[in-house]
Amino acid sequence: MFKEFKAFAMRGPVLDMAIGIILGVAFGQIITSLVNDIIMPPLGLLLGRVDFTNFFLNLGTKHFATLADAKKAGAAVIAYGHFINTIIDFIIVAFCMFLVVKWFTAMRKPAPPAAPTTRDCPFCLSSIPLKASRCPNCTSQLAPA
Repeated sequence: MFKEFKAFAMRGPVLDMAIGIILGVAFGQIITSLVNDIIMPPLGLLLGRVDFTNFFLNLGTKHFATLADAKKAGAAVIAYGHFINTIIDFIIVAFCMFLVVKWFTAMRKPAPPAAPTTRDCPFCLSSIPLKASRCPNCTSQLAPA
């Protein structure tokens, strides 16, 4: 059973998928940092010094100044500021993945077809070399190519 599992796990597509998942998680952390540490502070500043991470809806009766205070007290809250950050994370990740797929697709363009090296004899329709002046099959005289 161990040998079967090893054979399964070492197949190319399984390893490729594992590498993709690991890189995806690391990429997601980079994007989360980009959104939280670089994009959201200037956006909050433009919107009047607003910090989206502190946007929350308290479902209880007690008032809390920050989301951290509410969570420390164990209050039920809807942290829609984190949700906004997560949506921005997703949009950026999706756009970056679109660019990566587009780049890979452009790199995989098929090679242009090779120039023909043969032509058909107009008399017997057999394939002959492009530079032939006489058909080797029907011996007909051919016009230069």
